[in-house]
Amino acid sequence: MEQVVRHPGGFPVVGIIGGGQLARMCQPPAVGLSLTLAVLSEGPQAAAALVVPNAPVGAHDDVETVREFARQCDVVTFDHEHVPPEVLAALEEDGVPLHPRPSALRYAQDKLAMRERLGDLVDCPRWRAVGSVDDLAAFGEEIGFPLVLKTPRGGYDGKGVRMVSSADDVADCADWFERAGSDPLLAEEAVDFTREIAVLIARSPSGQAAAWPVVETVQTDGICTEVIAPAPDLDDDLATAATAAGLRIAGELDVTGVMAVELFEVVRDGRPGYVVNELAMRPHNSGHWSIDGSITSQFEQHLRAVLDLPLGDTRARSRWTVMGNVLGGAEPEHAELYGTYKHLLARDPGLKMHLYGKEVRPGRKIGHVTVCGDDLADLRERAAHAAGYLEGTITG
Repeated sequence: MEQVVRHPGGFPVVGIIGGGQLARMCQPPAVGLSLTLAVLSEGPQAAAALVVPNAPVGAHDDVETVREFARQCDVVTFDHEHVPPEVLAALEEDGVPLHPRPSALRYAQDKLAMRERLGDLVDCPRWRAVGSVDDLAAFGEEIGFPLVLKTPRGGYDGKGVRMVSSADDVADCADWFERAGSDPLLAEEAVDFTREIAVLIARSPSGQAAAWPVVETVQTDGICTEVIAPAPDLDDDLATAATAAGLRIAGELDVTGVMAVELFEVVRDGRPGYVVNELAMRPHNSGHWSIDGSITSQFEQHLRAVLDLPLGDTRARSRWTVMGNVLGGAEPEHAELYGTYKHLLARDPGLKMHLYGKEVRPGRKIGHVTVCGDDLADLRERAAHAAGYLEGTITG
């Protein structure tokens, strides 16, 4: 493995396991902070490898490869939550500073562990570990249908999630239990929610913590397509409670780095409330707006946090920021993005585009667009138009 080239001023090297878009978006703030990034990339054409000079190729689940990479870094963090426990244990044995620590990361890796732990801290959906269709049917009979069935590990963007609408649908879930083998699945009540919101927290090893404004996340077919910061018409008490819940989770789980808490806004006794849906212990899609819309982006803050540097200001730069996710188009001609990109730059000089260098595939997240300003309706229209034009669903 090639040696990491270090900054001559004695600044630390931050290693990131995984070469995806999150690692890619850490590069600009790393330059601004005079830090050196090193990325263990799955391939030379991975998103981060295209912009980070120190990007050796290696598998995140190969113990010796990860160990060799980590020896060259002062601190190691993660582009995703899929690094196996045995790899994390080996790095801990080597004395590598890991953020988040494996003791915290497990609650983002395993939804059953998350549900069991969070139940003592914050409001969550009713849930049960189920090992068979009979268990699932019994849970549904107890609390009522519909239910949501989830794979405890590896699900994202709607994958690994299945709605069980009624008792008649339970038998159709048999294949999920067959694939899981002896491992239980997670069954939850289908929460009757008003909308989805998210709170983003950063916490350093010394315990300093910071939070961004609570945002609204808009989902389409299980994929986040829009984020509005701050969440419009959010009750002040709910905003305070959601932020407090995020800070409580970060402190109790000893999270280090950036953590996203996805929540459902609900109405209880005529008042707005929340239940926690899921956690992500890394920079998260719900916080991409902060690159252009916040004084300190989630990516800069993550680097500050894992190095135990003083955290930055999380206030918004504008009254509103709207982010639209860009998905890969269905037609081959939509894979050529540069011409579309130039058109949008000319059409909307205030638009910010972040394309991840990924191969375009239908439905795949390949980038996001952001607009900031005072007119929320205008911002939403501009973000939706730009994302749709890049996807090929809008042609004018």
